[in-house]
Amino acid sequence: MNRPERVPVPNNLESFWMPFTANRQFKKDPRLFVKAEGMHYWTSDGRKVLDGTAGLWCCNVGHSRPKVVEAVQRQIAELDYAPAFQMGHPKAFELAARLVNYLPSPLDHVFFTNSGSESVETALKIAIAYQRARGKGTKTRLIGRERGYHGVNFGGISVGGIPNNRKFFGSLLTGVDHIRHTHDLSRNAFTRGEPEYGAEYAEDLERVIALHDASTIAAVIVEPVAGSTGVLIPPKGYLKRLREICDKHDILLIFDEVITGFGRLGTPFAVEYFDVVPDMVTCAKGITSGVIPMGGVFVTKDIYDTFMTGPEHMIELFHGYTYSAHPVACAAALGTLDTYEDEGLLTRGAELAPYWETALHTLKGLPHVIDVRNIGLIGAIELESIPGEPTKRAFTAFLEAYEKGVLIRTTGDIIALSPPLIISKDEIDEIVATLAMVLKNLA
Repeated sequence: MNRPERVPVPNNLESFWMPFTANRQFKKDPRLFVKAEGMHYWTSDGRKVLDGTAGLWCCNVGHSRPKVVEAVQRQIAELDYAPAFQMGHPKAFELAARLVNYLPSPLDHVFFTNSGSESVETALKIAIAYQRARGKGTKTRLIGRERGYHGVNFGGISVGGIPNNRKFFGSLLTGVDHIRHTHDLSRNAFTRGEPEYGAEYAEDLERVIALHDASTIAAVIVEPVAGSTGVLIPPKGYLKRLREICDKHDILLIFDEVITGFGRLGTPFAVEYFDVVPDMVTCAKGITSGVIPMGGVFVTKDIYDTFMTGPEHMIELFHGYTYSAHPVACAAALGTLDTYEDEGLLTRGAELAPYWETALHTLKGLPHVIDVRNIGLIGAIELESIPGEPTKRAFTAFLEAYEKGVLIRTTGDIIALSPPLIISKDEIDEIVATLAMVLKNLA
């Protein structure tokens, strides 16, 4: 792509209330992307910026990839929209049939949504409705985890465990509890891959079950790797133990794979990476590589079949969205799957992971760095907070990296990295070298 010309900044930035953004700071000095291709964005002032975050954990195949672009263009011209209630279109069924091949049996049905937040809401509703459908209507309680992120709808922030995402919005859903998080810097700082210590934190689920009684609990939801809170990697054996406890007490286990799905760990899903099969898997982001909003919930055959009773003309699940299985989103997803498969991207993360790991851990010892952690093509650099000014140090690093031509993401005082799966070793070196330069100069 040729270097774009400078694009004027809009005269009026005020009307758009930006999400998860310091609006006043941004509007004084806006950062606007105007084009993207491959591994890069271009800014309104004509600068090239290396994408170290795959957009927002979503552009897994990179930007403006031909098969995705062409699929979307064709679909809009052919069938721009079709209702999903009592109607269908061929690409929805084609996509579902292809997607379930990426997950182990019995996860063989998928319900389409439009985002990760909607996928979580859908999974939670299915969990409660499933328990009722099988005659266990007392099982309505939902268990999340501290520091978990499950989107921003009421169900998601209720089971989520990030304080700022919860504290402004009242009492949230009732009947929700949380198990402790797994982050343990005292024992696991600068671990490469899965931490050795902390599998015992799964036993906290037994404490919560004893408090509420298993007869009241419908489901437990966790991210296999907690992403938005700052890349918290599960200790070895932790997820297997959660599965065992859920089985013991007849509780559904939901994996929120909105971030880990579609090759981020070097396997199609974290289910395969950790060799743990939950009862439901949520996805979004990488399903269309961020091109068109879309998400989904994979469920087991048992869950699906439990709803398929009663008169055939009756609706089995009173839930869905106007844009579920939107034709253009399905086309984008199919083009994305073609790109994953043609280029081997769903497993490329495994090939690059050792190089990625070695590069990231060269940042150990730089000023303010108190931890570096990695898994697959995800990384995090945790910084010591400035006393009385939490988040400021990492946000300053974000701004400095952007000025030097690399996009990173921060959460609290943690720098999070999740580049597109097409990244080269030279581009890994560029990200790490830029971060090293930034960190050496941080106050």
